[in-house]
Parts: sequence; structure tokens; C-alpha cells
Amino acid sequence: MATQKLEYVPGVCNIGAAETAQRRTFGWIGLGVTVVLWAIFVVFGVGAPWRLFLLLPAAGSASGFLQAAFHFCANFGMRGVFNFGPEVGKADTVEQAEFRLKDRRKAQTIIVLSLLIGIAVAVVGYFTAR
Repeated sequence: MATQKLEYVPGVCNIGAAETAQRRTFGWIGLGVTVVLWAIFVVFGVGAPWRLFLLLPAAGSASGFLQAAFHFCANFGMRGVFNFGPEVGKADTVEQAEFRLKDRRKAQTIIVLSLLIGIAVAVVGYFTAR
């Protein structure tokens, strides 16, 4: 399978392979925390209101997976930076204001989608309580 060459495209792609892998890992960790927390809530009969805390790890998981899928870091998009190098966390500045605006909009979309997914999981957790 050929490796896709990623490059900066305003509002579309602002991270390379190393950053994408880190986001995917974060997604899996968040998913694991969500499942374990939900299992704890079920096993110990934790009340419905407490199950709303599922929002946090579920939204974090969704954020990680969405960022990996889009090859776009929401934090970088909000800060006006990008990274396609092998070193995670090292970023270059987006110089053009128009590009920063496109990146900010994409970042906001990822944040909103992540929160909506987190809310959906929390609501399901809430309404499945005994």
C-alpha cells in the first residue's frame, strides 16, 4: 500500500504522519477510558447524573479520531500553526491571515463534532442507568 504524502492545505490538512499517529493513539486511549468508566458505572450501579461524566473521555476520544481522520489538529488550527515533520509538537507558523481563518474554522468544526459525540455518549449513558 502506498503511503499518502501529506502537505499543508489551509482548512483541510495541517499535520503529517507523526502528529496523525499521536491523535489516533489519543482516540484509542479516550475510547478505552470511556468503556472502562461506563463498565464501572454499570457494575457498581452508579446513578444516572454521574454517567454524564462520560462526556469528557468520549469527546476526547472523538477528537483524537476526528483529528487523525482529517489529518488536522484542532489545537494547531486555533493557534495558526502546522507540523509535517517527524517531531511531534514542533510547529511552523501559518503566515497568511486567510489561511489561519480557514484553519480556525476547521478546528471549530472538529471541536463541535467532538462535543456532540461526547454529549451523545453521555446521554445514552444517562438513559441506560437502572
